[in-house]
Amino acid sequence: MFKVMALAVLAGSALLAGAAQAAPSVERGSYLVNTIAGCGNCHTPQGPDGPIADKALSGMLVEQNDAYTAIAPNITPAGDIRNWTDAQVIKAIREGIQPDGKLLGPPMPFEVYKGMSDTDVASIVMYLRTVPAVENDPGESHYNIPLPPAYGPPIEHVADVPEGVTVEYGAYLAGPLGHCIVCHSTFGPQGPMLDTALGAGGQPFPGPWGTSVAANITPTGIGHYSDEDLTKIITTGTRPDGSHLLPPMPIWAYANLKPDDVKAIILYLRSLPPKG
Repeated sequence: MFKVMALAVLAGSALLAGAAQAAPSVERGSYLVNTIAGCGNCHTPQGPDGPIADKALSGMLVEQNDAYTAIAPNITPAGDIRNWTDAQVIKAIREGIQPDGKLLGPPMPFEVYKGMSDTDVASIVMYLRTVPAVENDPGESHYNIPLPPAYGPPIEHVADVPEGVTVEYGAYLAGPLGHCIVCHSTFGPQGPMLDTALGAGGQPFPGPWGTSVAANITPTGIGHYSDEDLTKIITTGTRPDGSHLLPPMPIWAYANLKPDDVKAIILYLRSLPPKG
């Protein structure tokens, strides 16, 4: 029912097209979901001490305001995706389009998810098929604002970005995979202003913790930190002065990032145009 073979076909088609695609794998999907992508930050119900382990990825209320009530759905095999093909799940992740044609809405960061490679998005789907099924109905999202007709043209193929301590791979980790640049860009009426205020920060995130404000992660905001400082901030949530980052920064996920991935992210952040 889950058409796992479609994943192999997807990878094979990319190879025939001349792209040096890696093979999707559950291991790669597990790494992405539980580290840089931080899917549980929105899809796992939260308790007073953080994510509730035995309800992992079963959906929750993410944000409620005058514009919308955003519900992250259950993405375990007990959720609706059990009846979706792999291609349909991939389309929902990268294009925001459900099998019934309805558009998903914010805060899912389709601005960058459209850049997720074929291999990585297929790996994520493979992994989601293997997680424990958790019965939980978090409800449905409701939007009081008009959603766009689409978030862009249909996505046919996205090539892999070679892993390494490079600006290119750091941009991929901080963009399509981790959406760091979405939360950390200044928001305007239509959402994060990635063209004019990339990484400039300033967006407030209210919650049980109070209100946290996304930091400026361009050289203007992080230039006084060493690479070692930034590594500690990203992976432990602790600044050099001993203060701690607040949610929604998913430190629980970033704590398990590979050292080279952290280095690539820092290299990319150092390359951003200074803002603010």
